[in-house]
Amino acid sequence: MASLYVGDLHHDVTEGMLYEKFSPVGAIHSIRVCRDSITWRSLGYAYVNFQQPADAEHALDTLNFDVIKGHPVHIMWTQHDPSLRESGVGNIFIKNLEKSIDSKALYDTFSGFGNILACKVACDENGSKGYGFVHFENHEAAERAIGRLNGMMFNDQKVFVGRFKTRKEREAELGAQFANFNIESFGEESSVFSKYGEFNSCDNFVRSKV
Repeated sequence: MASLYVGDLHHDVTEGMLYEKFSPVGAIHSIRVCRDSITWRSLGYAYVNFQQPADAEHALDTLNFDVIKGHPVHIMWTQHDPSLRESGVGNIFIKNLEKSIDSKALYDTFSGFGNILACKVACDENGSKGYGFVHFENHEAAERAIGRLNGMMFNDQKVFVGRFKTRKEREAELGAQFANFNIESFGEESSVFSKYGEFNSCDNFVRSKV
């Protein structure tokens, strides 16, 4: 655990620039900026490998979201087990964020609840979109953060903090709510129709004899 992922890099950032940034923290084993195999253009992220885990941890604590060539960089432990990211375990969603809240402020607020694998405020050309994501290493840390911070005042705005749900999960929930609404509405209508008749197996209305 002496390897750090460094993301959100400006495309002109080189290994030399990263060495200048990280080497004062401790002895560097290697640095690799990931590049397109054809154009050799930077993909916007790199790996910085320290000789000692303690130095990597210190770099994570002190350099995360520091600016390199105008971009605040995102640093986290290199995740060798991709299943942790793909499973969604430990992922939480935060919304109603005040516009001045950036990724560093979000990280500083949530890091006290456990080890963070990723943390980001969603932005566009106009700045923050008012929501963000935090991915903890485990479910327990995420639940602690949700329990303590959901509904809190963050820069004079009450924020929502909850478990992140994939689009499929949200669509499934919406579909279930819509189905329940239709069933309940249909039930009310059928109770009225039952005064006059009944539905047969083909859902055709059969008027009862008076």
